[in-house]
Amino acid sequence: MIHCASFDKIALRHLEYWNLENHDRPLLDLTAPMPSYDPRPLPRPGTLRERWLDAEYMLKSARAGMEGTFYAGEAFPSAFPNLGPDIFGAYFGCELDFGEDTSWAVKHADDINELDVSRLDPDNFWWKKTIELTEIMAADARGDYVVGVTDIHPGLDALVSLRGPEALCFDLYEEGDAVKRLTFQLFDRFREVYGCLSGIIARHQRGATNWMGVYHPEGWYVTSCDFMGMISDAMTREFVLPELTMQLDYLKDSIFHLDGPGALRHLDLLLALPALKGIQWVYGAGQPSASHWIDVLRRIQQAGKMIHIDILPEDLPPLLNALKPEGVLFRARCRDRDEALALEKLAEASRPKQIF
Repeated sequence: MIHCASFDKIALRHLEYWNLENHDRPLLDLTAPMPSYDPRPLPRPGTLRERWLDAEYMLKSARAGMEGTFYAGEAFPSAFPNLGPDIFGAYFGCELDFGEDTSWAVKHADDINELDVSRLDPDNFWWKKTIELTEIMAADARGDYVVGVTDIHPGLDALVSLRGPEALCFDLYEEGDAVKRLTFQLFDRFREVYGCLSGIIARHQRGATNWMGVYHPEGWYVTSCDFMGMISDAMTREFVLPELTMQLDYLKDSIFHLDGPGALRHLDLLLALPALKGIQWVYGAGQPSASHWIDVLRRIQQAGKMIHIDILPEDLPPLLNALKPEGVLFRARCRDRDEALALEKLAEASRPKQIF
């Protein structure tokens, strides 16, 4: 495996994380630039769209990124066929525009009742491209890295891709029955998409990951609803939780991606879901870093849930002091190899403490 000689040990550590059995220290997903790595410039396809859709460029770019990365703690090389967070909506009618680092949905439906998500069209361009890229990447990995399923957002986030956020806000008031019908139908399509893509990957590797970079020996996927940040608790109970509960029952193991301070008001609703294993807290750009959110992290831990959070190196000492290690994973992009190893040494030297 690329720059990762002890993946079997790392895989066991991730299983301990899922089971809240990492009693010695939190898991650490630490990466840094590989010392003295001098990558050759990759020839780029002509347009941004071509760059995103070109399988050869996707593979060469992914491998170059992993070759240029130093992995420490429980980090490991992984990649997934990335077409952006609106790709699931593109299977049902929206189009995608591409930037340097992400894509976004365009050409929204004018009326929610125009949407037909009752079937997954096998000839849809975006669905065929996702299958193609997944098959190519899964075959390419050959044990060098772990392949994940692409970034799928069902539920209200899929309807944002298809209708736009402002229109969907009105739909919740004016077309509530249609919203519920479509979210349940989209859940059925999610099962088809996830089942197909995870099945392709499973033919080439054991275990599973995704864009979050957490390994599971059998299978797991991220749950999320970024649109929650725009709606009330009452609407979340009515329009999000029923479909989310179905996702959790289907997936068995999941960590919820809770994105931004506006979504924090829904944390208690999520913590009350027995089937949800954990929370990834994303405090967002322009907000204080991870150690500022210790009260939030303690709420998650006291509810018996796993924690996944991005940190700055200077966050680690107060976080080690404030939280029990079980079910906690800290992810940091470090300045260099020495900083990554120093953080690992710091965590190794820490001891579980009684938290009052």
